[in-house]
Amino acid sequence: MKKIIRVKNLVKKFGSFVANDHLNFDVFQGEIFGFLGANGAGKTTTMRILCGLSAPTSGEVNVAGFDIVRETEKVKRKMGYMSQKFSLYEDLTVRENIQLYAGIYGISSKTRKEKMNTLLKKLELENAQNKLISALPLGWKQKLAFSVAILHDPAIVFLDEPTGGVDPVTRRKFWDLIFEASHNGITVFVTTHYMDEAEYCDRVSIMDAGKIEELGSPVELKEKYHAQNMDEVFIHIAR
Repeated sequence: MKKIIRVKNLVKKFGSFVANDHLNFDVFQGEIFGFLGANGAGKTTTMRILCGLSAPTSGEVNVAGFDIVRETEKVKRKMGYMSQKFSLYEDLTVRENIQLYAGIYGISSKTRKEKMNTLLKKLELENAQNKLISALPLGWKQKLAFSVAILHDPAIVFLDEPTGGVDPVTRRKFWDLIFEASHNGITVFVTTHYMDEAEYCDRVSIMDAGKIEELGSPVELKEKYHAQNMDEVFIHIAR
């Protein structure tokens, strides 16, 4: 399988504080990779490095075939990103947001129109395309933000706590979009606090105090810790 992320001995220090302590892991094409850990475990620092927003202190980081330090701009063209605080502009309409991001991603005018019409139909937003984002329900915002993040068909999309604050039914519908993206070959790198969502991932890593303490499929980890669910696995490691 093709590696989309390759991390070898990643270290990130802030003064004497070690946020990432010799991390080693690979993520493969089309994989849904869950990046778990308690607050302060080092997840956000790692994701910032993988996105090219922060430089590692030492180690090797390769994303979508490019070195994250020497070829940062090339990595950014191959990735999508959705933050916990939505990546959409509240004072623009649904249609204007799609147009804006299509332009940022360098999508041609012809392709842009086709992608917009397809997306509006898929999300059932055709009748709401001229509404301001601020007027949309939370669930619709999240689905649109994710769809916009992969509008340019990136090799990988980073999702930082994408379903925070929404109800279980809406979360499950959001995950249907993730499954579809994965099926289409897009690698999904997701952080989440919801352990039921960890069950949806192909593999998960669990960080604690800057180190990766466990890495494997949910089934493997539940068997190892004789746990009924990922909640029990997480609690065992966090303790």
